Amino acid sequence: MERERLERLLVGSNEASLAALVALRCGGSHVVWDGATSAESLARVYGRRLLHTRRRGIETTNLERAVELLGRHQQPVRLGQIRTADGSWTFMLFLTDDGSRLIACTGVRRTQV
Repeated sequence: MERERLERLLVGSNEASLAALVALRCGGSHVVWDGATSAESLARVYGRRLLHTRRRGIETTNLERAVELLGRHQQPVRLGQIRTADGSWTFMLFLTDDGSRLIACTGVRRTQV
């Protein structure tokens, strides 16, 4: 997916998508994978990640809301990812199967090694 199209999808949504948009505009890398996955299975996976990040004290943005939105979404979901140029944050994008709409976005702070 072209960077400009992805930018349009991220505009004006929530804190995580706005941070992802800033990361993208500041030279972050991005990818949107082909194919789609069940929203239900993604809600389970990211629900476990929510518990894990809370237990470990890992900073996230909009993860709880993303799990909620995925749990309600009844159609397949296409995944994308944006990483900040400095590698400090990774944002996961959950898009409609055709990539025309952003369902949810979440970010996780990466630990520096």
